[in-house]
Amino acid sequence: MSKGSEGNPKKKENRRGGGKKYAGGTPQKYLSGAKAGYSKNKNSVQREALPKFDGTIRLNKYIANAGYCSRREADTLIASGVVTVNGEVITEMGYKVKPTDQVRFDGEVVKSEKKRYVLVNKPVDFSIKFDQDPTKKTVYQLIKNACKEQVFPVGKLDRSACGLILYTNDTDMDIKLTHPKFRVSQLFHVHLDKEMTPEDLEKLTKGMYVDDKMFSAEEASFVNGRGRDEIGVRVYSHKSNIVKLMVGKLGYKIVKLDRVEFAGLTKIDLPRGKYRLLTEKEVGFLKMS
Repeated sequence: MSKGSEGNPKKKENRRGGGKKYAGGTPQKYLSGAKAGYSKNKNSVQREALPKFDGTIRLNKYIANAGYCSRREADTLIASGVVTVNGEVITEMGYKVKPTDQVRFDGEVVKSEKKRYVLVNKPVDFSIKFDQDPTKKTVYQLIKNACKEQVFPVGKLDRSACGLILYTNDTDMDIKLTHPKFRVSQLFHVHLDKEMTPEDLEKLTKGMYVDDKMFSAEEASFVNGRGRDEIGVRVYSHKSNIVKLMVGKLGYKIVKLDRVEFAGLTKIDLPRGKYRLLTEKEVGFLKMS
């Protein structure tokens, strides 16, 4: 958990109309009373238990994660009978292996890669997907020296948005952080095309229907020392487009969307366009959450 995320400072009132403010600067101050964890309040929904992972992984994923080929190509290899597990030829689609199993492809031992976790502060107009065209700006250009293992983005973040995006080759971590029941905490700094009224700000936390689906923010506040065209919004969801949908429903356009916190990870000491590897403590926190 990030430093300074504990505690509950008193909320400041906006002299111009009583709207909530959040302080700029470090991410833990973006929302009054906000915690990097999963605080309970009247707007919270009781979370269901996450599915338990048994430590096994599909054979095609195991081969793909080792960098031999894609999962679809691995299926072809498995079907052709050139893959063995503990000396036995496996042709079954969906077969699962354990970390202790010995997997061989065409007689060569397939070694499982070391798990990597790369946190990136994505700039605007960078795609999170890989593109072989060197003229297309992608996050992979920024993290090419981060690790030798092939890593993939966790969740989504639009090209037009900026902020934190996590890359990893840990498939269990990816499944957990993108599972609807996990309700990952995301904090966004939102620049609007016009000032938002306190009434509309309150609607974000009360909830609203967008395309027949109910959405709501956990917390929403104006930015301290800025105009009312800048707000901070926290959502508990693996989806990154919820804020855009709700703000659009209220008649506002987003000029800039910056994800300043993701699953308790913050942008502290991570400039735009830079990356860092997660610490063992941070990885452990994500696994225990």
